[in-house]
Amino acid sequence: MAVPNSDLPYKNQPVAGADAPGNRSVPASSYSNRPIPLAPRSADDLPEADDDDDIVDEDGDELRDIIKNAPAWLVSTVFHMVVLIVLGLLVVGSNSGPADLELDVGYTDDLGQQLEDPATLVNDTELEELFNDPIATPTDLPPVEDPLVAPPSLDDLVIAPGDTAEPLIANSAPVSGIALELSGRSAGSRQALLQKYGGTKGTEDAVELGLAWLARQQRSDGSWSLKGPYSDGSDNENTAAATAMALLAFQGHGDTHREGKYQTVVKKGWTALLKMQRKDGSFAGQMTVQIQQLYTHAQCTIAICELYGMTKDSRYRGPAQRAVKYCVESQDPQHGGWRYAPRQDSDTSVTGWFVMALQSARMAGLAVPIESLQKISGYLDSAALDDGRRYGYWRQVNVSSAMCAEGLLCRQYLGWPRDEPRLVEGVTALLDDPVAYGRGDNHDVYYWYYATQATHHMEGKIWEDWNRVMRREIPEHQLKKGPEAGSWDPGGDKWGYETGRLYVTCLSIYNLEVYYRHLPIYAGYSAIKALPPAPAAQEADDADAPTDDGDRKPADESDKAPPTESTPEKPDAGADPLDKAAGTAASAES
Repeated sequence: MAVPNSDLPYKNQPVAGADAPGNRSVPASSYSNRPIPLAPRSADDLPEADDDDDIVDEDGDELRDIIKNAPAWLVSTVFHMVVLIVLGLLVVGSNSGPADLELDVGYTDDLGQQLEDPATLVNDTELEELFNDPIATPTDLPPVEDPLVAPPSLDDLVIAPGDTAEPLIANSAPVSGIALELSGRSAGSRQALLQKYGGTKGTEDAVELGLAWLARQQRSDGSWSLKGPYSDGSDNENTAAATAMALLAFQGHGDTHREGKYQTVVKKGWTALLKMQRKDGSFAGQMTVQIQQLYTHAQCTIAICELYGMTKDSRYRGPAQRAVKYCVESQDPQHGGWRYAPRQDSDTSVTGWFVMALQSARMAGLAVPIESLQKISGYLDSAALDDGRRYGYWRQVNVSSAMCAEGLLCRQYLGWPRDEPRLVEGVTALLDDPVAYGRGDNHDVYYWYYATQATHHMEGKIWEDWNRVMRREIPEHQLKKGPEAGSWDPGGDKWGYETGRLYVTCLSIYNLEVYYRHLPIYAGYSAIKALPPAPAAQEADDADAPTDDGDRKPADESDKAPPTESTPEKPDAGADPLDKAAGTAASAES
């Protein structure tokens, strides 16, 4: 309804229903201010009839009338609101320019109490509920007073032929048990293990930042490169090794092609890496230095065995078993290890990667001949000094902290118990060479990678002393700003000028994932008691892969549980047990 003309008082206006009793309009003659009629001069001078001829400039006069008749407090309120809004916009506008990202990295020495995550166990009630959950622990373990510190029973150890002086091959952890080594990588387990083994918010933040950097370096085909596109890359290319190392970093944090923040990154990476596997099971992408062939294959084998062990996706079982088969076939028959070319010579550096490859296969439930493990122990004997406390790079030549740490880690995986004096003394000696930067060109992240694992498996004071320095130094030297934020500078590293930024960054991430990447060897069963039970692994939805004509074929023999060293199966006469385990899996070129 139109607002009455301000020249006429409201009381002079007709009211709806004016003819009703008691509501009749008052004659205008009763008021002294009635309008004085003007005589029209002619018809042409009259304005056109309009329904609102008593309204002048409706759009403008309406607003003026509202303001004029509004109470004073309302006008004041509106005015001050407008002033506040204008001032607010001026303040926001003055601070909206680009600003540098500032990251404040803190550090504390308190073991495992500073994680700020809602999933972290923070009170006794939650901890008690967690320990009351069903646990995936074998029921036939021998009773011990304290399962967290008890070494494997000597009755369960298999002694290498011809050697009665020391246990060399551990058979104390069956495949179902060693598979628990990968059980700490789920989100809930990570938080519990970070607290248990001294991880900090700083270590986990550094891992997250490092993984983000790695994701940015993935190439369009899903692979990674040692040369770039980042700065300070290697002068040499090795796409298979670079891709495997990047995938190991993501998988160590629990990301797979099925789940995790970087699920898509991992899926693309595996699409690329499987294309680099040959029919004989070996991995080889673009590689400019051929002596890296076996290094590369071992790293790829670790990665694919981990993925299969974590997901039980049958599509990866065949490629994983073929990779393990190539490991065994390329082992040096004379000395028992591996070096630069298949079946030719051995050194501790390359052999250490293959020990981890075969152990990763066992963690995944794949077939590993115990004879191969016994041969490795024979090689380590030939490279040992001080009765096995120290190790050389090639036989007993070129002894270094890195080779000692690598040799001792191999001994742990091959059966030396935690209270073995040579192991205790050898690992304790590593504490004299802790993580330290600023040594010119002589700090060695490769050494830290093996020493961190060896001390972690020992637990107790040895681990606490090593971890107290490691968890502070490595995150502190991560780049926090600029295009390479999240990576570690290869400058100053003993091998950084050859290997480049991606290599140094991956090894640094592995060090910081140690709290949950593998459960400690000697307390794996007990450590898993503190973790929520994982859901049963499911086979891939397309485990029975479609054939070219669209029909589905049943899973072949390669998808059956293979014979292992703890559950031997008598092979057919004249048949290679690894060939039988590999079966007729689908080609890795898919």
